[in-house]
Amino acid sequence: MQGPTAPITVLIADDQPLVRRGLALILTPDPGFEVLGEAENGERAVELAHVLRPDVVVMDIRMPVLDGVAATARLTAELPDCRVLALSTFDMDEYVVSALRAGAAGFLPKDVSPEELTAAIRTVHAGEAAVAPRLLTTLISTYVRTPPPTRPATPATVDLTPRETEIWRLIATGLDNTRIAEELTLSVSTVKNHITSLFTKLQVRDRAQAVIAAYESGLVSARGDG
Repeated sequence: MQGPTAPITVLIADDQPLVRRGLALILTPDPGFEVLGEAENGERAVELAHVLRPDVVVMDIRMPVLDGVAATARLTAELPDCRVLALSTFDMDEYVVSALRAGAAGFLPKDVSPEELTAAIRTVHAGEAAVAPRLLTTLISTYVRTPPPTRPATPATVDLTPRETEIWRLIATGLDNTRIAEELTLSVSTVKNHITSLFTKLQVRDRAQAVIAAYESGLVSARGDG
C-alpha cells in the first residue's frame, strides 16, 4: 500500500509583504503544498533556496537588490532541481521572456485565480512549462521585435529531422501535444517522442525555452508567418 504523497515544497519571493502573505494563505491550507519560507528580494530567495531546498520557487520578477530574472539564472545554475515559476503584474512585461530565457519553468500574471496558481505549481514541479501557449506566443512575438544583438544558431545548423522541425514550428504557434497529433495525423505518444528528441537536440528544458528558441532562430517570425 502506497503512503501519502509528499507535499510540494514552495518558497515565495516577492518584495511586497501583502503579496507574499496572500500567496502563502492560498497554498498553506492545501495539504499538497508546504510553504518553507518567504523572501523579500532575489538575493534572499537564492540564499533561502540553498538552505531550504524547495521544489518550486514562486518568484516575482521585479524585485530590489537582485531582480527575479537574475535570481532565476542563479537558481537554474546552482540548484538545477529547483523549478522557478515567475510572476508579473503585467502580462506584457519584457522581463517575463528574460526570466524564461534564464530558466524559469513558467510564468503567471499576478491576477490569476488560486486554482490557476496551484495548477501551475504542480505543472512546473512535474517538469513541464506552465505558460499558456497563447500568452507565451504573444510575449515572445513582442519581445523579438527588438531581439538581442547576438542570436543563436539558425535551425539549419541543428541536426533536426523534417518531422522534428515541423513539430517545433507547431509548438511555437501555441499548439499542445494533442493538437499537434491531430494536425500531423500522429499518435500523442509519437509526438511526445519527437518532442523529447527535439528538446535534446535544441538543448532546451521545456516548451517555454523551445518557443523562445524558435523565434530567436528565425524558424517563426514575430508576425507568425514563419
